[in-house]
Amino acid sequence: MHVDLLVHNADIITLDPARPRARTLAVHHGRVLALDPEQPVTAATTVDAQGATVTPGFGDAHNHMAWFGLALDEIDLGAATSLDEVYELVAARAETLENDAMVVGSGYDDTRLGGHPHRRILDRVAGGRPVWLKHRSGHVCAVSSALLSRAGILDGRAAVPEGGVVVQDQDGPTGVLEEQAQNLVVDLVVPYPVRTLHDAVARASRVFAAEGLTHVTEAGIGHGWLGKSALELSAYQRAREEGELAVRVQLMPTASALHDLRGHAEDDMRFGLDLGIRTGFGDDRVRIGPMKIWLDGSLVAHTAAVTEPFCDCGHGSGYFQDDPATMRQRLLDAHEGGWRVAAHAIGDRAVDLALDAFEEAQKRRPRPDVRHRIEHAGITRPDQVARMATLGVTPVPQHRFLHDIGDTMVAAVGAGRVDQLYRHARFLAAGLRVPGSSDRPVADGRPLAGMQSMVERLSDTGSLIGPDERVDAETALRSYTVDAAWVAGEEHQRGTLTPGKLADFVLLGDDITAVDSSRISSTQVVATFLGGHCTHGQEAVLPAP
Repeated sequence: MHVDLLVHNADIITLDPARPRARTLAVHHGRVLALDPEQPVTAATTVDAQGATVTPGFGDAHNHMAWFGLALDEIDLGAATSLDEVYELVAARAETLENDAMVVGSGYDDTRLGGHPHRRILDRVAGGRPVWLKHRSGHVCAVSSALLSRAGILDGRAAVPEGGVVVQDQDGPTGVLEEQAQNLVVDLVVPYPVRTLHDAVARASRVFAAEGLTHVTEAGIGHGWLGKSALELSAYQRAREEGELAVRVQLMPTASALHDLRGHAEDDMRFGLDLGIRTGFGDDRVRIGPMKIWLDGSLVAHTAAVTEPFCDCGHGSGYFQDDPATMRQRLLDAHEGGWRVAAHAIGDRAVDLALDAFEEAQKRRPRPDVRHRIEHAGITRPDQVARMATLGVTPVPQHRFLHDIGDTMVAAVGAGRVDQLYRHARFLAAGLRVPGSSDRPVADGRPLAGMQSMVERLSDTGSLIGPDERVDAETALRSYTVDAAWVAGEEHQRGTLTPGKLADFVLLGDDITAVDSSRISSTQVVATFLGGHCTHGQEAVLPAP
């Protein structure tokens, strides 16, 4: 038997119950051909794994690839611990730019800084240049007077959109914009050129491959909230054509990218994308996923719609992104038109809205295996967990939040609701799947870091958050492989190392199911393979040509 690739001397965790472990993996034409083949094998390429652990490639069921790629070229504010430090970083970048160029930074955290940057100080340190600083949550930004003026906010020309807030103090706008109000500034800078987005996707792709990722779901492209261009999908297509897309990608069009369609009276697709394109269109490299709709905001920004008020601020109970009846109708129309729906709902009040709409949608047009999703499901009551299971709605939480912003979330919801934060074990006990995801760049996007947080549930100060929700390391690994593939509707193609499936796999320096949990995130990613082709670490596993 002759194959394209043979990996031997490996400790292979297949995650296939029919054959959990193996030592040799044979790959042909991009797919797994055999495990521990009994007959002699010759190969075009042979890899001696030298005892390394091999697992299926990792998937991230919810990330923002273009946003992350763009942020790699912006001021990194994630490590800043004071407002003065932010201002210094802005001043330093401004000195390198033309007088009218925009200063862009991302990842600041007001809870670490003691507050949000103020426009008047931004005006001074940036020399009057326009400044746009994005909060780590993506649900808030701080901008300078120049941008407020261009957006018509300072002179009152601009109407604040539904689901948004322009923060004020005694002197007027502070420069802080919440939720949909950010679009007043975003509209000044989008659409990005497709080439810019292509470059961002390519940058992100290289990082992903180095972390063992072989599949990601981009949670929002197109018009509106977090979308970068009406042509955004073409950036991924171009990156693929130019050999710069090192991961498989599923793309979620935003709800505002969909529109009314004019078809025959007999057709039930009256809402969607032109030509009747919907969830599932594409191939195993670039595919259209669910429609993404944002129902509420963020726990960190205190804009998530919750049933009980936040404990540490005057924001009350948060708010919805739009009129609830309008959002409900969009979700119903998408379901009717054959779309899978991913509803961003962090607060439990927003989760109620999502579940009510999903239930009504299924009553109107039953689609038993549609796999609708609730993105984040940050606060879920016990009754909501049971209802998700009954309705077959999958929660997609991000457990690395517990480490990166856990203390902030605990302070926001209070001790009485801590056990409802970013559940895991109780979802599983109810019969639900829990796909691994990061919401990168909101949190650390490394899959191994996410797995460690699933096991430990520790904040960055060492606080244990919801101990009863911890899971073991193999369950965490399944979340980032088997369950991430399932929620995408691609479990027959990937997620386990099984003959016939895509040969997407990663070589690790340790068996993460056996090491101490504190070592999971620091485990070396030796190499990553996509369809049997090495996308990272070639010098470590393949002989020099």
